Amino acid sequence: MIVLTTPTGDIGRQVLDRVLDSGEAVRVIARDSSRLPGHVRAQAEVVEGSHADADTIAKALEGADRLFWLVPPADFRTAGPAVSHYLDFTRAAAREAADQNVRMVHVTSLGHGYDGEAGLLSAALGMDELIESTGVRYRALALPFFMENLLRQAQPIAQQGVFSMANTADRPLQLVATRDVAAAAAALLLEPTWTGQARVPLVSPDSLTPDAMAEIISETLGRTVRYRQMPLADFPAHMAQFGASPSLAQDMADMVSAQNNGIYDAEPRDPATATATDFRQWCRNVLMPAVRS
Repeated sequence: MIVLTTPTGDIGRQVLDRVLDSGEAVRVIARDSSRLPGHVRAQAEVVEGSHADADTIAKALEGADRLFWLVPPADFRTAGPAVSHYLDFTRAAAREAADQNVRMVHVTSLGHGYDGEAGLLSAALGMDELIESTGVRYRALALPFFMENLLRQAQPIAQQGVFSMANTADRPLQLVATRDVAAAAAALLLEPTWTGQARVPLVSPDSLTPDAMAEIISETLGRTVRYRQMPLADFPAHMAQFGASPSLAQDMADMVSAQNNGIYDAEPRDPATATATDFRQWCRNVLMPAVRS
C-alpha cells in the first residue's frame, strides 16, 4: 500500500496519477475529499484530515509500506517561522513511519551542507534531520529552483514583457521541473528493493542566470522579455504588500539570499540523477501556453 500526501498539489497530483497508473494499492490523505478528481476517488482509498495530525497519519499508514511526503505551504497571511511549520508538520509522520517500518520518499531542498541562514530552505533541511533521526528508511528528493515559479510571472510577461525576482541577474541557478520530480518520486515509490537513507539531488541539464532565462523565454515567445532584478533589501516589504506575514516575508528573503550565495552548489550531485526536462523545453510546453492563455 502506497500512501500519498498533497494529492491535489502541483507535485502530489502528478505523483498520484503515475502511481495510480501502476495498478498498486493507493491511499491518499486529503483535507477535503470533494476536491479530489472522480478517478482518484474511484481508484484510491481516502483518509480525510491533515497529514500533520498524529491520528490522521496513524490511520493512513495502517497496513502501508510506502509514503510520499510533502509539507504544504503555510498560510500566506498568518505563517510563523518556517522551521516550526516544517518540523511540527513532519514530526508525527516521521515517527509513525519509523515505528511501522514504512519507507518514505520526501521532497526537500538541495543545499545540504550550506553554512548560513536560508529561510524556507533551512526549514526543509531541518526537516531532513528530523526524518533521519528516526531511523526510517527514506529517499530525500533534493530540489533547486522550480521552473514553475515563473508561472507566477505569466501575466507581467504577457502584458509588459518583463519578469522580476530578487535573484542576482548574472548568478546561475540550478533548476528543476515538477514533472521530473513527480517521475522520480513515483519511480522510487514503485521500486521495492531500496533500503537505508539517502538523498537524491534532482537538477535539470541546464544551469541558467535569470538574464539567460529571459533570453530563452524571448526566443520561445518570439518577442523580447527582460529580467528586472528587485533589490533584495526591498523584497520583504514587497511581499508584505501582497499580504505575506512578516515571518514568511523574511523567510522568503533569506531563501533568495541563500540562492544568491550559492546554496544549491553546496551539495554534491550525481550526474546519473540529472533530470530530463531542460528550460527551453519547459518554456515551450508549460510557460508559453500559460502566457498565451
